[in-house]
Amino acid sequence: MSALKVHNAMWPGLVGKEEGTDHPPISLERMLELTSNSEVNGQKYDGVDYFLFHPHTDPDASEDDLKKIADLIASKNLKVGTLVAPVWEGTVGGPAFGSHDDRDNFVLAVEKACRVANIFKSHGVRDYGAIRIDTAGGVEDWAKDPAGNTSLAADTIKRAAAVAADNGERLAMEGEICWGGIHSWKDTLDLLEAIGLPETVGFQSDLAHTYLYLLGYNAPEHALVKKDHTDEEFWAAYRPMVDKLRPWTIDFHVAQNDGTVHGTGAHDKTGRHCRADDPNGKLDIVTCSSEWLKDHADRKIEHICWDGCMFSNELLEEQQTWNTILDTMLKVRDAQQ
Repeated sequence: MSALKVHNAMWPGLVGKEEGTDHPPISLERMLELTSNSEVNGQKYDGVDYFLFHPHTDPDASEDDLKKIADLIASKNLKVGTLVAPVWEGTVGGPAFGSHDDRDNFVLAVEKACRVANIFKSHGVRDYGAIRIDTAGGVEDWAKDPAGNTSLAADTIKRAAAVAADNGERLAMEGEICWGGIHSWKDTLDLLEAIGLPETVGFQSDLAHTYLYLLGYNAPEHALVKKDHTDEEFWAAYRPMVDKLRPWTIDFHVAQNDGTVHGTGAHDKTGRHCRADDPNGKLDIVTCSSEWLKDHADRKIEHICWDGCMFSNELLEEQQTWNTILDTMLKVRDAQQ
């Protein structure tokens, strides 16, 4: 079995960032530079995952412009893995359980992501990965009609899955506490089962977000531990939760969390992404990752990605940040061999 590829996410340079503030966007070029300059004992990142939207990428960019981006990434000796479809209102898409137009736009966002994915594949810079989605609608809106909105979301995602399948892609739905219908481990399972397309639609697990699942942050009725849990209580609850979601898991984000939420700019509060060596981090990153990555090859997981979403600009600009993260990622990778 070949070793998992180690990727870094590019979207921390733009998600939650705003021009004219103390946290402006950081260019794709700079994020690639920080990633490619990282090294631990002669080992480097293998690739990047990234979000298909401005200012990093125009989802409607011409083929020639997309090839230039592919060439830029390849020039850093990096590959492209999972692409984040612009499914949110204000980008291309809209809530998967929203209006008729919202739902059409959600599917359109996946179409646009698949077009970019195909160009990257044909240009030789992308050999693996998925198309990342969520429900793109808030928890409060979903909660107005949980059963009805879960059904609507399932129907929309089934339509998007047909587009993905036609393009040889899989959709990875990232469980975040801020998105309705996937804001808890139980509601996520219900939605995945309602979609019922395990070959095409799966789960993207992020260690920070799934820890908030365990705490029941936006769904106290589905909490599995209290915030002041012991290590014994953590593992007694964590492993059964992972066992339920692992069969659906087709993409994986390595992260750290301190039991809190965070949001900047236009992004709702979600599981806080902490630095890999955060002294307040609650997770044994390697051991938790290994729970999710059991039998990863059977689910066609070929890479893992660090998600530093909504890191401060100061932290993002420190080269040591990415060296420390790379060291952690290599430990996660090596633990799976």
